[in-house]
Amino acid sequence: MNKNKIYHKIEHAISEGIFPGAVLLCAVDREVMIHDAFGMADIFEKRKMGKDYIFDLASLTKPLATALAVSALLDRGKIALEQTIGSLLEAFNNSDKAGITIEMLLRHTSGYPAYREYYKQIIKKENPRQHLRHLLADESLENRPGEIQVYSDPGFMILSWIIEKIICQRIDTFVSQNIYSPLEIDDLFFINLNSKNAILQSYQGKVVATQQCPWREKILVGEVDDDNAWAAGGVEGHAGLFGNAGSIYILCNEILNALQDKPTKILSHETIMKLVRKKNNYEMVAGFDTPSKENSSSGSYFSGSSIGHLGFTGTSFWIDPEISLIIIFLTNSVHPFRFNRSIKNFRGKIHDLIYREIL
Repeated sequence: MNKNKIYHKIEHAISEGIFPGAVLLCAVDREVMIHDAFGMADIFEKRKMGKDYIFDLASLTKPLATALAVSALLDRGKIALEQTIGSLLEAFNNSDKAGITIEMLLRHTSGYPAYREYYKQIIKKENPRQHLRHLLADESLENRPGEIQVYSDPGFMILSWIIEKIICQRIDTFVSQNIYSPLEIDDLFFINLNSKNAILQSYQGKVVATQQCPWREKILVGEVDDDNAWAAGGVEGHAGLFGNAGSIYILCNEILNALQDKPTKILSHETIMKLVRKKNNYEMVAGFDTPSKENSSSGSYFSGSSIGHLGFTGTSFWIDPEISLIIIFLTNSVHPFRFNRSIKNFRGKIHDLIYREIL
């Protein structure tokens, strides 16, 4: 294995301004082959990146928190994929959305739009998260439920609403107690606005910076980058999770074990296979993404049974159960500006290089 080629490519990307810093973790057959840090965690404070540093994971929240929370409830018989939101939430009882199922939300086929700027309407409300849910209930569908697949943040906001209705506690508390703690994962958590200072003090300079937010008027450190999640208080079903590569790796190992029907602590093989089964040739499965047929962010080599996800802040993970490969690549590509999207072309190239060098 030639680590130097991999390291050189990442360092070159930093010099080209694709991202200021990164942490890479690669494992084959449950043996960690690479776990290292590169570049800067904060270019203004001149903080170098560390391999245990905490990233805003953005949409990795969807598979690593929300989808796994649904999985836990499926295993306990508390919920079913075919259940409709009209049967679970009163706000949808008599609407055109009543027949949307849990599975449609997970698979992004609910008919909900990809994104809405809800934060502009809820930011000054006394109970912003409750107001967000009124907006979700009133939102107009862009497609008939079950008709086409459109990646949707609002769909996962509704999933967190459903989860919390069933368990009678907030989703961050549930995943911490029922998913992360049993796996002895300490560094995977949500940061609500009230706990931000305590988290920053606890990690003492190890939280990676994201964007210079134009309307919050500061560099974001320990505040969720996603505007809607931030306005809702920092905890939502589509974004809000923070963590480091080591903690994500423990969770990815559990997912890999479940996929391969090996002993697990929190996931069942039967349930995870229901989630990752492809339908209608869509690239996204329930809660996860799969390699695209062309120009995949996972590169050219990951098998068709692989699953993973991307986060807007520059984060990603991929799991290939056919060769027991896990690649976690965390960057702060939105630091200091969100409009830098050059990482999109880089991801596939680095995954291909890693694949060639470590297998």
